[in-house]
Amino acid sequence: MAAPSDKLAQSLEALKELQDRGIVAIRTKNLTRTHRERLLKNGFIKEVMKGWYISSRPDESTTETTTWYASFWGFCSDYLNARFEDKWCLSPEQSLSIHSGNWSVPKQLLVRSPGGGNKPVCLLHETSIFDVRLELPDQQNLITIDGIQVMSLPAALVSCAPGHFSAHPIEMRAALAMVSSASDILHRLLSGGHSKVAGRLAGAFRNIGRDNIAENIIAAMKSAGYTVNENDPFEDKPSILFSVRGVSPYVNRLRMSWAAMREPVLKNFPPAPSTTIDTQTYLKQVDDIYVTDAYHSLSIEGYQVTYELIERVRSGNWNPDANENENENDLNQKNTLAARGYWQAFQTVKESVKKVIGQKPDGAIAGAVAEADHDIWYRELFAPGVAAGILEATDLAGYRNHPVYIRRSMHVPPNHQAVRELIPTFFDLLKNEKEPSVRIVLGHYFFVYIHPYMDGNGRVGRFLMNVMLASGGYSWMVVPLEQRNDYMAALEEASVNQNIVPFADFLAGQVDAR
Repeated sequence: MAAPSDKLAQSLEALKELQDRGIVAIRTKNLTRTHRERLLKNGFIKEVMKGWYISSRPDESTTETTTWYASFWGFCSDYLNARFEDKWCLSPEQSLSIHSGNWSVPKQLLVRSPGGGNKPVCLLHETSIFDVRLELPDQQNLITIDGIQVMSLPAALVSCAPGHFSAHPIEMRAALAMVSSASDILHRLLSGGHSKVAGRLAGAFRNIGRDNIAENIIAAMKSAGYTVNENDPFEDKPSILFSVRGVSPYVNRLRMSWAAMREPVLKNFPPAPSTTIDTQTYLKQVDDIYVTDAYHSLSIEGYQVTYELIERVRSGNWNPDANENENENDLNQKNTLAARGYWQAFQTVKESVKKVIGQKPDGAIAGAVAEADHDIWYRELFAPGVAAGILEATDLAGYRNHPVYIRRSMHVPPNHQAVRELIPTFFDLLKNEKEPSVRIVLGHYFFVYIHPYMDGNGRVGRFLMNVMLASGGYSWMVVPLEQRNDYMAALEEASVNQNIVPFADFLAGQVDAR
């Protein structure tokens, strides 16, 4: 008779086979009852709804959302394909979200299908799918992006609800800016006789400075005998200029979001101190706060460190292999290497701080220093892991090449191709920003939003924030472990709902408390 561990191994092998086939939504029929019950009992799968499961981690609590958010899009794709075959697509509004690069997990995914049930299907953690019984656009107006069937960009723009333009201006302008010619839009408008929609889209394109497209839409519709009354569906004018050349929607969203968030930050963050900074005094204060900063920053990321360990690492008296118990030793090594990496990175950040203290407060120097040095901070964070043979040196070579998910966050960071476009734009915005408070808040927020590395983004984001604080004459800021939930919730609100006020308030509170 096979030992219990052998039986579990057999079930895990069956699960791995499904994972290797790219199956995210595991149906009852995909596993034998024995395998399914064994995996469920041991926490390797969890039920999403009756008859449907996803892979999970045994150590994950029932309230932990990370696995579900990371599985959401793959699960929905598998489930909808199983239920409707290929006869489904997202609503026009959510299709536009995907086109513009917004993969945040929605509370409710709106789906069209001729076989839709016109009712919600409840999923994990208060998310759901609502499948509406509607006919689909012609096949030529449907495309698949990363397994999700969406309306083509022209079809989604034509079918989009009027109020969506003013409700989601950044997303809609990013989508409109992807259109380089009126021809694809006109085909849909003319074939459907959409004169009212034509007036709305002409106004929308003129709003973002695409007058040529607007004029072509109006002229073509009028030549076909339609009366077109142009109207702008947006409530304001865009705060940036859109290039006539093709620009990534990720880049346009970043530029628009930065511009939209500036004013709330200026209203909610205290102005820069007017006192002159003495470099040596400032650096001495940074040295004095190191142990506190390391403890809180590492603890926020889940490392189990103590003030004593941080002091030992700083003094050079550290040995990551000091514990004889293998399991305890693995944990001890992980925490000690993280503490050592933080110490090494902190020294390079101090050098960056030294470069910006007392310089012109226009952002150019501080932004240029952060752009040049952030890769160094990152490499030093993980250099001890390379020295210990836990990481490969290639792991520290530049930005990530794989998807990454943030624990307990509905925000899905941009894909790795988009990171290469976003980072130069991010640092251009940082260098051109004249207000220190905006560099501090938006510098930290957008760096973490982009998530350029597989790990260490939070620590590097806080280092960048502190370099920006120094450039504005503010003191070094420690984000307290005790306020981690508030800190993460504020970042989540900005990432998912584009509301920067809670994050600006949170950081302002830390400045006031010092």
